[in-house]
Formats: sequence, C-alpha cells, structure tokens
Amino acid sequence: MPSFNKVILMGNLTRDPELRYTPSGAPVCNFDLAVNRSYTTQGGERRDEVCYITIVVWGKQAETCGEYLAKGRTVLVEGHLQQRSWETPEGQKRSKHEVVAERVQFLGPRKGAAPGGAAEEEPEAARPPEHDEVPF
Repeated sequence: MPSFNKVILMGNLTRDPELRYTPSGAPVCNFDLAVNRSYTTQGGERRDEVCYITIVVWGKQAETCGEYLAKGRTVLVEGHLQQRSWETPEGQKRSKHEVVAERVQFLGPRKGAAPGGAAEEEPEAARPPEHDEVPF
C-alpha cells in the first residue's frame, strides 16, 4: 500500500533560527513555527488555538534561513513529517515529531526592516519571480 507524507504550513517564527553545522560540515537550521487556527464552537463561541512545530532545514537553504529569518517572521514551509527518538543522560526515552523542510518561502517584512523603509537585500531564490507578461 503506498504512503504519502507531505506537510504545508504557514506561520510565524517563535524564536530566531539556530544555524549549526554537523561534524561533516553540513549546515542545519532549526526554528519553531507558531501556526494559528480559529474556529467556532457548537455554542457559537469563537476560539483560537496555536500549534508549535519544530522545523529542520538542511543545506544551502539552512544557511539562507539562518541569515535572513528572525523571530516573528512569517514563512511558508513545505516538507515532510519525521519522528526523532533519543535517550536522555538519565536514561529516559524521548521522541519528537518535526517537519523536515524541503522548501521555505519567506513572507512578510524582512529581518531588520524598518516600517516603510528599505532593508538588507534577500537572495534571489527567496524572492518570488517578477512577471511582466502572462505566458499564455
């Protein structure tokens, strides 16, 4: 039986991204994303809930995220769900679900942007392409 593991999330970073390198030199960036959901109860009461998800980004994209993202920034993440397990120094077993990002799209104001002002330039890959003409 085939399986399908695809996650698409849009939310805000809850902290600045943490960029580090593995012993073999591979860049990896971690950040937490807050995803909000609003709903109405059967009684008509409006409620909001927040889900916090850890995002893991590898390679060149990890370095770009570490350089250009900051707490509060809105991003769109596409990736897959992964469960990671480990044992604490005290011998307790722990596990965690996280999203391994295959694509991170930056949305909203840039890191260090002043309202209405110019900020540092983002890399070409982080910006959506500009189209002067529709190709059809």
